[in-house]
Amino acid sequence: MTATVWDNLVGQRPVISALSAAASGHGMSQAFLFTGPPGSGRSNAAVAFAAALQCESPTGPGCGSCHSCHTVLAGSHADVSVIRTEKLSIGVEEVRDLVRRSALAPVGQRWQILVVEDADRLTEQACNALLKAIEEPTDRTVWMLCTPTVDDVLPTIRSRCRLVTLSTPSTPDVTDFLVRNDGVPEELAAHAARASQGHIGRARALAKDEATRGRREEVVKIPITLTSLGACMRSASNLHQVAKDEAEAITVELDVREKADLDSSYGVVDRGRRPREYSPALSALEKGQKARAKRRVLDVIDRGLMDLVSVYRDAIVLATGALTELVNEERRHELERLVRVTTPEENLRRITAVFTAREQMLEFNVPPALALESMMVALQLPEGARP
Repeated sequence: MTATVWDNLVGQRPVISALSAAASGHGMSQAFLFTGPPGSGRSNAAVAFAAALQCESPTGPGCGSCHSCHTVLAGSHADVSVIRTEKLSIGVEEVRDLVRRSALAPVGQRWQILVVEDADRLTEQACNALLKAIEEPTDRTVWMLCTPTVDDVLPTIRSRCRLVTLSTPSTPDVTDFLVRNDGVPEELAAHAARASQGHIGRARALAKDEATRGRREEVVKIPITLTSLGACMRSASNLHQVAKDEAEAITVELDVREKADLDSSYGVVDRGRRPREYSPALSALEKGQKARAKRRVLDVIDRGLMDLVSVYRDAIVLATGALTELVNEERRHELERLVRVTTPEENLRRITAVFTAREQMLEFNVPPALALESMMVALQLPEGARP
């Protein structure tokens, strides 16, 4: 079967159908808002749609085999810009640069396309700068914004965008994708699909990397160990340290490479003279790297928090006899122990405590160590409980 640009969109058949029609000229707009839960493939859908819009095939948009499809998917097409950020927010200067780029005529015969991942990180000033460009686009410009929900962008922006809503892929869909695309054994693929809760990137990491699976196992063991204040403090400290270690492993090599590139571009050598412009450039680089490292830590912690939520969710499922699969089926025995010393109402409150900690860190910049300690205390099992 011939590959198309839509092949990596898992469990999104209605979305594929709508975008294919738009690429063919039915329902086309000059601004799209892609929404959906984390891991559903918002940015993948936007890039696939961009490829379909640039596709050269006479048989239909999104063939996956023409030069334009290949270059868009590879990130090298001259008329498709994908804007990603490792920082906590996207500032007004970055958006003004995008607005200037959007006003340029495309090099090719089709569209100038700008895909903004994590558009929910746009600052208020950045949103205002973007609004005017979306209100008055050039004839051959298409904006694609990606956010978790419609409420993550200004009402004035979303009112000018065509909404594309992605859903969480089902466990069978994710399992089939891992088996078919990555050659993962079916049993491991099913485990990764359940544990990821429909997050494609997370599922791939769990399926391919034993260390990732090990870190998750340590997190889902936490709820039954929270039998004292000391245990809560230790769990909070351990989760924070693991997140810092994992984030550092990801960023250190990149930081070193970026510093070497900066030195090379300014002709800087060890103990040699440094151009006057080098110092502010180095300061800006270090500031960006620090923001990226902070975001990485928060992202790793966030994954751990969602794994904790899955445990309490499973405990509620078991306690109430709900007819739905367990995310952590392999840990059913431990879940049953947890159910014996908790109630569904208590576990709902624990889930609320997890989301409160998440909001404190991501929205209100509460130090992760403090937020995690407060959360773990709220998750503590009843006094005297021994699962």
